[in-house]
Amino acid sequence: MAITANETLDAKGLACPMPMVKTKKAIVNLEPGQVMEVQATDKGSTADIKAWAESTGHQYIGTTEEDDGVLKHYLRKASDDEAKDETNYEDVIDLETLRQKIDGQEAITILDVREEAEYAFDHIPGAINIPLGELDDRMDEINDDNEINVICRTGSRSDLASQKLSDKGFKNVKNVVPGMSDWDGPSENSND
Repeated sequence: MAITANETLDAKGLACPMPMVKTKKAIVNLEPGQVMEVQATDKGSTADIKAWAESTGHQYIGTTEEDDGVLKHYLRKASDDEAKDETNYEDVIDLETLRQKIDGQEAITILDVREEAEYAFDHIPGAINIPLGELDDRMDEINDDNEINVICRTGSRSDLASQKLSDKGFKNVKNVVPGMSDWDGPSENSND
């Protein structure tokens, strides 16, 4: 498949949220309708870019994977009529509040939206893992009776996931920031 890009962005070797941060900055320089190719090695970048494009009106064209593991994401910049203001999910809690809920044995659901490999190496005990890219197809696995605390590595993917859940009618959703990168509470490793 040959896609002609007007701009190529190198985000190889960067972990979430940096491929997304660089993409947001670079797309500003494109004219509406132009296409950007984002090269990344972070497996989570596919879901991140797709969800971000969906939330801002830009068109996610697709992703290809090279033999060397480099992902090439293609985005078409929205016209002024198509563009939507980027919003952050407003119902946020910090790690200390989450820790208090866990220590107090509150009836909560912890939804970890990181990729399976990230989750396997370090996660909060009892957390369910549904990577952001699978969330649309797996929402029926989430118990809406409890408060849903959505966590990722830094708070970026969990922000997008929280918005998706809220848009689909989930009522009590909290985005946990900054995320597992700063978590110092109990954790476990699926590889043990």
